Amino acid sequence: MEPTSLDNLTHLFNLEYFVRILLAVIFGFCIGLERELTNKYAGLRTHILVCLGACVFTLISIYGFPTFAPGDNVVIDHATGVRDTARVAAQIVTGIGFIGAGTVLRNGPIVFGLTTAATLWICASIGMACGAGMFDIAFAGTLLSILTLVMIRIFERNVLPTSTKRAKRVKISLICSNEQAAKINDFIVNKFSDIVELSKKQMTADNNCTKITFVTDAMLKKPIKDLYKIFQPVEGIESISIQEFNE
Repeated sequence: MEPTSLDNLTHLFNLEYFVRILLAVIFGFCIGLERELTNKYAGLRTHILVCLGACVFTLISIYGFPTFAPGDNVVIDHATGVRDTARVAAQIVTGIGFIGAGTVLRNGPIVFGLTTAATLWICASIGMACGAGMFDIAFAGTLLSILTLVMIRIFERNVLPTSTKRAKRVKISLICSNEQAAKINDFIVNKFSDIVELSKKQMTADNNCTKITFVTDAMLKKPIKDLYKIFQPVEGIESISIQEFNE
């Protein structure tokens, strides 16, 4: 009896592979959503693609290379006749390091992006677990990763003592009248002891205004909100913008 077209379709498309790939996308979405909500450079798309790619490579490693003759260019344990399918998995672990390194930034003594690099690393492992059909490990890894990112952040903010590790680097730009520029500049120097950069220049579009820009490390729980409160009573400021560097 010849196979029907439906049988051929079932042979070409393995439902179990689709389930593994779909779960990898879902788990990658869950971790990427936390990074996206905290406004990190590597967010939803990056984590989904890393998890998906690791899953696909793992599937190819396990099922993409059927039994080969010993003479073929395949790594085989001649004692057992078993192929070394871990070779591709090992290369995933190595390759993900390049993507993680791209998310790490250094600005002076402060390093940003290490946590995001770690989430990409764990995301790749979750994708590999999905590809290998270890859904319980993938689920546990996803759940514990999200709990670590959310709960430990709350713990650090409310329990751990203030330290330089909690310093937030911010860039503040404000426009003020020329008459108040010197006074506001002195206020900034006296108020902020950890100023990294400070510049003051007259606006070309409006000769009556001066733009003051400086970068500092703020030991504040909510740096943007608290800094706005600090500058609110200062007279002569026409506009102000505060930018927080991503971790």
